[in-house]
Amino acid sequence: MAQRKALTYETISENVKTCRYDIRGEIYLAAVKRTQEGKEVIYTNVGNPHQLGQTPISFGRQVLSLLMAPFLLDHPLVTKMYPSDVIARARTYLANIQGGLGAYSDSRGNPYIRKEIAAYINKVSGVTPPVENIFVSNGASESVRLLLNTMIRGPGDGVLVPIPQYPLYSAAIALYGGQLVPYFLDEENVWALDIPELERALREAQSKGICVRGLVFINPGNPTGACLTEPNLQDLVRFCCDNRLVMMADEVYQENIYMDKPFIPARKVLNEMPEPYRSNTELASVHSASKGAYGECGMRGGYVEMHNFDPRVVNEIYKIASINLAPNVVGQVAIGLMVNPPKPGDESYPQFKREKCAQIDSLKRRALMLTDAFNSMEGVECQDAEGAMYAFPRITLPPAAMEAAKAANKPPDVFYCLELLNETGISCVPGSGFRQKEGTYHFRTTILPLESKVPDIIARFKKFHACFMRKYGGRGGGRSRL
Repeated sequence: MAQRKALTYETISENVKTCRYDIRGEIYLAAVKRTQEGKEVIYTNVGNPHQLGQTPISFGRQVLSLLMAPFLLDHPLVTKMYPSDVIARARTYLANIQGGLGAYSDSRGNPYIRKEIAAYINKVSGVTPPVENIFVSNGASESVRLLLNTMIRGPGDGVLVPIPQYPLYSAAIALYGGQLVPYFLDEENVWALDIPELERALREAQSKGICVRGLVFINPGNPTGACLTEPNLQDLVRFCCDNRLVMMADEVYQENIYMDKPFIPARKVLNEMPEPYRSNTELASVHSASKGAYGECGMRGGYVEMHNFDPRVVNEIYKIASINLAPNVVGQVAIGLMVNPPKPGDESYPQFKREKCAQIDSLKRRALMLTDAFNSMEGVECQDAEGAMYAFPRITLPPAAMEAAKAANKPPDVFYCLELLNETGISCVPGSGFRQKEGTYHFRTTILPLESKVPDIIARFKKFHACFMRKYGGRGGGRSRL
C-alpha cells in the first residue's frame, strides 16, 4: 500500500493556493499543450520580445560576449572584431566586478553598476540618489516582491493597486497574506487615474478594518498602455503623503512611448514638489532591462531605488535580499548597459542609435495597426496604446456567447480566448487575469510580433472574430477611429 505523501495539496500553504498568475494560466497552459501536439502557437500573452523575433541591441551583446569570454580581450584581432568603446566598457566592468560574471556580488548589486544607475536617475530626474538606496534584482518583479514582503505584516494590511493591473501584484499580495485594495482606472477616458476613485477605495478598505500601507501605479500602464501626466503624478504624491502610503512606481515601460504624452519619472515630480511632500513621501521606483528597445527578459535585470525610506527599513530589506546571496551578474550588467549606453562620439553610437530608434518606431507602428484593427471589429473597442507593449481591447459578447461560456463553466473572456487559440493559434490573456470592472470583458495581446507578421495576425483576429460573432449572433459593425 502506497504511503500517503507528506506534502499534499491539502497541506500546502493556503497563500500558495490563493495566489494566481494568469499571464501563464489556463490559456497559456492550453497553448503549451498545443505546441506539444505540433500545432502552431503565437505567444502574445507575455511581453517577451526576443521570443517573438526582436533582434538584440548589438552594443550590449558585444560587451557581454567579452565579459563571458574575457580571454578574447587578449586576442591579437580583438580591435578588428569589436568597436573600441565595446572593448573599453568590457575592461571597465572587469576592473570593477571582482571575479567577473561567475562570482557573487554584494546582495544589493555591484557598487559600480549601482553608481551607473544613480547617474541615470540624475539624468532623468535631476537628483542623484545614494547608491545605498539602490538595489539591483533579478528582474523588476523581484524588487516588487521584496517591497511587498517587507510591507505586508498579515491579512490586516492592504495595498492599493490599479484595476486592470499586472498580475504580479495580486499574486504577490496574496502570497504574502495581504489584501489587494482595487482602484479602477477610467477606461472611457483612456484609462485615466482619478483621485476621487482612490479616495473611495481607501475609505472602503479602511471601513473593513484594512490598514492600507502602499499604493501601486504602473506608468506607462500594463495592460492599458496609458501614460500619467505631471498633474496626475503630483496628485498621487499628495494623496500618498497625506494618507501615509508608500508610493510604488512601476516604470519598466518608460522607453516605450508611442504618442505625444511623454514619460515623466515620479522621482522627478517628487523632487520638484514643495514641502512637506518632497521630504516626507516614501517612493520606490522600479525599472527593468526586459522592456524598452532592449527586451532582455531572459537576463533578468532590474532595480529599485528607495527614496525617503527609513534607513532601518532599507537595512532590513538588505537583510532579506541577502538570503538570495546576490542578483545574477549578467542581469546586473544588462542594467548597467541600459542606463549607460553609448554616447555621441563613441564608435558604437551611430549603430546603437539606429537600432534603438528603429525598434521603438516599429513598435509605434505596430501599436497603431493593432488598435485600429480592433476598433474596426464588431463589438470591440480599444483605447489608444500610449505606451508599454500591449493592446487591451474591450469586447461586447452576444447573449448566446455568454450562455455558451456559462455552459462550458468558463468566464466569458476566457471562453473567447480559448476559442481564439483553438482557431488561430494566437495565445492572449483574458481580461479577468488582470481584473476588470464587473460586467466588462477584455483581453490583452502584446504588440511584439515582428512588424512583417502583424498583418497576418490582424487577419487571423478579424476572421476569427467575425466567425465567432456570426456563430453566436452578433449584429455587425465596428467603431472607426474616424
